Amino acid sequence: MANNSILTNPGALVALRNLERTNRSLDVTQNRVSTGLKVTGAIDDASNFAIAQGIRGDIKALGAVVQGLNNAKGIAKVAIAGTTSISDLLQTVRQKLTEMSNEGITTTQRSILEEDFAQLLSQAANFIENAVFNGVNLLDSGSTNVNTLSNINGGTLTLTVQNLRTQVLALAGSSFGSATLAQSVLASEFNDLQSIVNTALGSLGAEARALELQTTFLEEITDATEEGLGNIVDADMARESARLTALQVRQQLGVQVLGIANQAPQILLGLFQ
Repeated sequence: MANNSILTNPGALVALRNLERTNRSLDVTQNRVSTGLKVTGAIDDASNFAIAQGIRGDIKALGAVVQGLNNAKGIAKVAIAGTTSISDLLQTVRQKLTEMSNEGITTTQRSILEEDFAQLLSQAANFIENAVFNGVNLLDSGSTNVNTLSNINGGTLTLTVQNLRTQVLALAGSSFGSATLAQSVLASEFNDLQSIVNTALGSLGAEARALELQTTFLEEITDATEEGLGNIVDADMARESARLTALQVRQQLGVQVLGIANQAPQILLGLFQ
């Protein structure tokens, strides 16, 4: 008789061990299916988990850099909008100065033109004052350059201050009570401001484009890094689904086999009848 003891049942012990192995494998597979990951901790795969944690850190750092670049883009775009508005305004300013350069206008007409001129320069100052994003104004006097991280290795991109207020105030304070004075202002202070505005547009535009290109590049790098991370830790859901079904069947069979093995000692009862 294969089993002649009611204290020890080797067949049941073997069936129990096999069932426990099946249950452990089933737990692993269910965890992979529920999380979508084949490596969820150091116990699963110490080396790959350590690598994955480092990559996750890189991804978070890249996200922080991109956030900083987006903030810098906001600063640049607001500064460009303010500078563009001033550039558009200067066309009308030039018109008023040209009209005041005409000796044929009356005193009343000159007074009206001077008032228009003052209003235009006041509006230009208002554009500068309101060209603020997140507390930063690149167009005002006293501002400083804005340096922002461009990568996770410490590289930076710079937004350069364009002090338009000083030259706007200089033009606003000019004297043009006569045609000659108006012509002088047109040739000097006005041309200086227009030159500064044009330079600012070129500089801010180039710097904003650099920020945009770097942001796009880092987003592509982030996507590629996330894909690489997925190759390390993501579970193959089709394979895990098939394995889950197989293990569930094995579990059911294991329970049945254990039940049969546990019935074996009852055979000994026949000896006592």
